Order: sequence, then C-alpha cells, then structure tokens
Amino acid sequence: MSLTQRWLSQLKTLRAQGRLRTLQSGKGIDFASNDYLGYSKLVHSSAPADLSRSGTASRLLRGQHPIWEEVEAALARWHGAEDALVMTTGYVANQGLLSTVIELGDWVASDALNHASIVDGLKLVRGSLHVFPHQDLQNVESNLRFLTQLSPGKLHGREMFIVTEALFSMDGDTAPLKALVELAERYGAHVIVDEAHTTGCFGPEGSGLVDALGLRSHVLATVHTGGKALGVPGAYVCGSALLKQLLVNRCRHFLFTTALPPLVGAWWLEALERVRRDDAGRQRLHDNARLLRAGLQERGVQALGADYIVPVILGDDSRALAAAGRLQTNGFDIRAIRPPTVPDGTSRLRISIHADHEADTLRAAAAAIAEAVS
Repeated sequence: MSLTQRWLSQLKTLRAQGRLRTLQSGKGIDFASNDYLGYSKLVHSSAPADLSRSGTASRLLRGQHPIWEEVEAALARWHGAEDALVMTTGYVANQGLLSTVIELGDWVASDALNHASIVDGLKLVRGSLHVFPHQDLQNVESNLRFLTQLSPGKLHGREMFIVTEALFSMDGDTAPLKALVELAERYGAHVIVDEAHTTGCFGPEGSGLVDALGLRSHVLATVHTGGKALGVPGAYVCGSALLKQLLVNRCRHFLFTTALPPLVGAWWLEALERVRRDDAGRQRLHDNARLLRAGLQERGVQALGADYIVPVILGDDSRALAAAGRLQTNGFDIRAIRPPTVPDGTSRLRISIHADHEADTLRAAAAAIAEAVS
C-alpha cells in the first residue's frame, strides 16, 4: 500500500464512522468558543512601533524583549506567585512543563479525562504513569499508600506528582482541588494544575481556581492560557522562581520555539488590566451559566457539570451531529464533540456560555437545545 493509499484508507474509515472532520467557520451566536468573558471581540489599542516586529527567534537568542519581563512580573503579582514564564500555547506549556519536571523513575498520577496536551506531555516523560478514574481520589490514595510503603515519602528516592485540570473542558466539572492537595501533602506528592478554563473566571481578580481556593503555596505549578477568557495568544506556567529558571534552561518546548511577537506582550498587559477589574463580567458569566442550565433542567435536558461549560451527552455520533446541525440552522453555533476527543459512546453537545450572552438569547438557546435533542 502506498502512502497515498494509506491516507485515503484512514480518511475512508473516519468517513464510514461518521467522524471525518472538516474546518467550519463560525456562524450564528457563539456557543462554541472559549471566549468566556467576551474579550476576543475587543479591539486592542495601538502599540509603539518597536513592538510590531515578529518574534524572530527563540527568547534565548534574539526573541527576548523587555515587555516579556514586564508581562511575567505582572502575571506573578496577579497570582501571588514568585514568577511566571510565557510560552507560545497552552499545549506547548503543558508538554514542556511535564516533560521537564518529571524524570526517569518518578511516578505521576493523571486524571483519565485530562486534556490531550497533558496526555501527550506525559508520553514524553520516562516516569511511571498511573491514569486514575475521573476524580477518584480514593484510587490515587491507594496507589500513593502502596508506593510510600515501599519507600517512605518517596518512590526509590524519586518524586511523585498528581496532574489535573481545574475545570474539565469536555465535562464541565471542577476538580476537588482542596481534597487533592491535602492528599498530595499527606504523601509528599507534588500537584500540577491546568487552569486553561478557569483563568480569568474564578477568584476576586480572576486569577483562577487555585488562587480562589487559597492553594497557591500548595501546588508546584499551574498552567494558564491566554486564548480563552483573556482573549490573547499565548500561555504561561506559574510557579517558583527556581521552576522558571529550570524551564528556561531545560524545557525544549521553550528553548527551541520562536518567541511570540512583542506586540502580543502589549495585548497581555491590556488583558491583565481589564480582567483584574472585571468582577462584573465574571458575575455575568456565572449568572448566565445558571440561567441556561435552569432552562435546560425545566425542559428535562440533563447536562453535566455546574459551570459555564455545559455538556449534553447524546451518546451516538450521528445523533450529536444531527442535533448540532439543527441548532446551527436555527442560528446557534453549538458543535458536536465526538470520539476520540471524548470516550466512545459519549458524543455530546458542548455548550460554552459567555458573559456577553443576553438573557433572552440564553432562554431561546435552552428551548432550541431541548427541541434539537428530543
């Protein structure tokens, strides 16, 4: 079989399964993106000419610019952390962090529903990986107990890690972070939290769920993205100054990646100033989530989670696609999520609530969803 035939065969199989994907521009009211606070619609102010150039090189070569020091200092202050390191995407940040800090002989527990960037990052490490059932801390504890009995406090002199998302992107539920941190500290494990979907949306200044719960000093690192609630390109890792120094020197995803353009740094500073004072936007976001969920519940539609990511499980791929098609025809951009993004038999509608959705729009969306899935 030639390479062309192999590709055609793979695409034919996906088509037969109803899982062949195509790129689709957004049309209708946005219930699909992660623009939780509506910032992507805002126009950035102009920036000095010296910020308009591209990244040109990695930050260790010619890609460094003073604005990134300013951005990282502002991020650290926002989180009450020692330091932060800006990277190009959340995917890269997760892969780079995990593959740098977890070494040969280490043990790591990862939630079964963690994002693909975490899954792929852990494929790069040489530690012992344990995937635990979603939010099953009893399972994690039984494994930690076994490991520490082998070698008290450590796994043969190496380290133990627990990795989780703060808000799970396809199920809409939050991790039991307080209980997880207490468990980790009891056994001497380190906690890494992906805050991609909570950055900007939790806490008095929006710095995320870890900070809202007062857990900053109890976690090893958090990973945050700009391209969701903040509405800017890029991502960052937040943690200690020592962690930043390690990543700058050993993280291949940072070392060998062209830096973001300095102009993007100006956008980050704008976004941070905006989000810190936007308690009203966060309140609207959570109020809107409750309004849509109440509308679905009144109509007998069950949804997972409790926040602004609203998954409606339909099970069958074709049923999810048909429901999404009906909603898009009616002017609501709601997409079907199918395997392998979610487990087999759990195809769903993923409804993303935004702070700038109007109440009448949410009520109409709830009625349209109920009709589409009936």
